[in-house]
Amino acid sequence: MRRWRASTEPGRLPEGIRRCHTWVRGHLGQDDSGSAALEFIVVGLLMLVPLVYLVITLSLVQHQSLGTEAAARHIARAISTATGTGAADERAHRVLDSVVAEYGIDPGAVAIDVDCRPAGDCPQAGALVVVTVSATVSLPLVPDILGLDRLATVPVEATSAQEVSRTWREG
Repeated sequence: MRRWRASTEPGRLPEGIRRCHTWVRGHLGQDDSGSAALEFIVVGLLMLVPLVYLVITLSLVQHQSLGTEAAARHIARAISTATGTGAADERAHRVLDSVVAEYGIDPGAVAIDVDCRPAGDCPQAGALVVVTVSATVSLPLVPDILGLDRLATVPVEATSAQEVSRTWREG
């Protein structure tokens, strides 16, 4: 059984396809060689540049988000295991400095809120220490003209809770 295989050579095309091919070439221009590479480069760049910017931006936001989450978790743990109020404050600042250095967070863009439930000094026996760490991520390649760098920021926030042991006592 003989099989027919279409070819791009006009002489080997069936009559109906050959007429269509001739009509298309006549109406769209005779020579379009080399334009596919140019179109690929132009469209590729127009699609690739925003895609790369989006990937970089999302990775920065994710990195800062992980940093704020780590800071909240470790600060809550440091406060709940401290031996007193002064030690808790010192440990919280040391942990924050460590996390800020490790994750490259701007120290001026970080805010910490520590809350003890029931209300009182932190830490205290049986209390729940709730730590909220907030930061802002500046978008890359945004110029500081007209304050655009302050407007082009993404806020990230993380909260962590840690219970202080019921047998805790200041010492």
